[in-house]
Amino acid sequence: MKVGILSGGGDAPGINAVIRAVVRKGIQHYGYEIVGIRDGWHGLLESEFMQLDLKSASGILPRGGSILGTSRTNPFKHEKGPEKILKNAKKAGLETVIVIGGEDTLSVAHKMGEHGLKCVGVPKTIDNDLSGTDYTFGFKTAVAIATEALDRLHTTAETHQRVMILEVMGRYTGWIALEAGLAGGADVILIPEKPFDIDEVCEYIKRRQERGRNFSIIVVAEGAKPKGGKEIVYSESIDEFGHIRFGGVGYYLGKEIEKCLNIETRVVVLGHIQRGGSPSAFDRILATRFGIAAIDLVHEGKFGRMVAIKGNKIVSLPLKDVVGKRKTVDLELYDIASVFFG
Repeated sequence: MKVGILSGGGDAPGINAVIRAVVRKGIQHYGYEIVGIRDGWHGLLESEFMQLDLKSASGILPRGGSILGTSRTNPFKHEKGPEKILKNAKKAGLETVIVIGGEDTLSVAHKMGEHGLKCVGVPKTIDNDLSGTDYTFGFKTAVAIATEALDRLHTTAETHQRVMILEVMGRYTGWIALEAGLAGGADVILIPEKPFDIDEVCEYIKRRQERGRNFSIIVVAEGAKPKGGKEIVYSESIDEFGHIRFGGVGYYLGKEIEKCLNIETRVVVLGHIQRGGSPSAFDRILATRFGIAAIDLVHEGKFGRMVAIKGNKIVSLPLKDVVGKRKTVDLELYDIASVFFG
């Protein structure tokens, strides 16, 4: 059997670990031929492939990014896109495709399955917002990076008696902000699930000042918005999945806090540092388990499914039950974090 594999959407630490696992077990245990598809769904639209063997998959476990590249290509936005994909897959001899991606990429896998392309999904997003799985690989790495940034900001904030705002990724969910903020001792955590009141934020800061704590650390997800307002956007341009580019809420907060309290405020936007570099041990292991489970599903002929982790067990579920849904923050965990606000 010839099996294709692609990675779509934003990169996440651990993609290469998935590829390595698929290649190793696919070739050594099942005798399959593994074909890499370059740059996500774009590669199937343009017939851009690379042969994957044991040598090409060697040494990639600790590498960030994706040796296959990635893109935010939506074939359903291209003229006769699905037809081209089916034609190119057949021409290349691909009998199935393992799709590593988030909600957008996996939604295409589900739709292409309805068109006749046999797919198996592997969940990937540092935002950890995919339904059906407790965790996605890359998330724990992003949290660790954001937590380290908070540790570093604490010392300079205390020294200069400033308010330091860390803006992290999280378009529609605040998982990174919440877990990093809790682990890093943030004084305020702002997430998309709970629109914020700037006066309340200032009250937290004043409460600390009354206790003699003349500095504060705020973590804000890029998709957080003020009550009654809209998300702050970096650009009005949208990608092929209809997403606008968020960014700038940290600077908005900084200006409002300075107006309210007349205290020096600095903003750090962590940006793509969160998704770059080597995956953590947790993410290497999770990604490896996902890759093994994905090629096992292929061998068992269980297509149209996504691998997932529930508790410590790797399971699978239908793609149709995953796409179109979003896993939002556990507000019980947010309530725990809020004990330490102010």
